Parts: sequence; structure tokens; C-alpha cells
Amino acid sequence: MRPIEVVPLAIAFSALALVVWSVRQKIVRMRHVREAPLPPGIYDKLRRRRPDIDPKEFPFLERALRDFFAAYLRSGRKPVSMPSQAADELWHEFILYTRHYQAFCDKAFGRFLHHTPAVVLSKSYDRNVGLRRVWWHTCKMEGIDPRKANRLPLLFALDTRLALPDGFHYALDCGGIRDRNDATGGGSQCAADMSDSSFDGTTDGLGDSDGGSGDGGGDSGCGGGCGGD
Repeated sequence: MRPIEVVPLAIAFSALALVVWSVRQKIVRMRHVREAPLPPGIYDKLRRRRPDIDPKEFPFLERALRDFFAAYLRSGRKPVSMPSQAADELWHEFILYTRHYQAFCDKAFGRFLHHTPAVVLSKSYDRNVGLRRVWWHTCKMEGIDPRKANRLPLLFALDTRLALPDGFHYALDCGGIRDRNDATGGGSQCAADMSDSSFDGTTDGLGDSDGGSGDGGGDSGCGGGCGGD
């Protein structure tokens, strides 16, 4: 092999090594999101705050929060918004264990994921993008078509499952929701609005960075419901 041919071959091997490293890092980070133990005592604090939540529901609550973290990672660490009051409160309790949460974020995301309260679709464009991004990835993780959902992903169904009076209650029957809200001033949410641009003139956040590496790239993960670096 002539020396001149060595350079392009070395570049090709370097590019391949970078791809392999990126894929491996994504797998390691996602495993951490799914399997890293939460701090001991976190549910004791939550029970004092929410004594009406049956402890049998804690595994679903934890899975929903991990789904939120996974959606953030899958999106390439783009801005995300929290759709569940219950998962948001567990997230908040987690953050109070500051060292544990910092270590979790470092291993899972390579940066700190800041907290902001749960939200619903509104006229705030940035917030809607974050919600739609989470909707897209949580649907994909559960094998649901996010544009024509026939059921809700757990994170969006959680507050209803737990019968949280002050939660965010999503449903697929949007006509019934709107009629009920008009009559009672209720706060139920229409899941179909996630994929309907008529709500705010856009569907930004749907379909972007699906399966993103979460390794570099993306932005700071701030705004739209997750705070900044």
C-alpha cells in the first residue's frame, strides 16, 4: 500500500470508531436512566406530600419519570417539558438529593437537567415544542403512533391513573373533553392537540432527533420546561 493511501484509510477508521463510541455511550447512558437506583427514602418524602397515592402505584410513577428522562436523552438533549404533575413531584423530590441527582445527570446526560414545573399546551411556543417532543418519544418507546395515537403513553396517562385532583388529565376523546371543559371550566387535555397544528400553528417537536445520541449536539436542554445549564 502506498503511503498516500494510508491517510484516507485512517480517517475512515477514525470515523467508524467515533460512531461505535457514540452508540456505545448512548446505550450506557440509557441503561443508567433505566436502572440507576433512586435515593433511599425518596418515596417516604413523597408519601408525606401525597398520602392519597397508593404505594402500589410507585413503580408506575418511577417508570413514568424515567420515561421523561429517556425522552430527553433520545431527543439529543433538546428542550423538554413535563406533562405529569405526579412525575414532576417525584422529579422534584429526586433533585432535593442534590449529590445523588448531580451524579445521575452526569452519567445519564453529561450535564445537569434543571427542573421546572409541569405544564400543558398553551400559546407559549417553546413550552409546546418541549411537550410535543416528550409526547413523540414516549409514544415511540411504547409502540404508539404519536400522530394517530390509539392510547396514551404512561407519562401522559399517569395523573388520571392516580386520580390526582390537581393533575393533568389527557384523553383521546377530544370532543368530549372540550364539551366538558366548556360546561365546567375543567382542565382536561386533548392528546390529539399534540399532533394538530391548528392549536398553535405548529407541530414543532414532533419527529425530530428520534433516536438521537444524547452525546454532544443538541442544545443546553434548557427552556421549554427543563431549565438551562
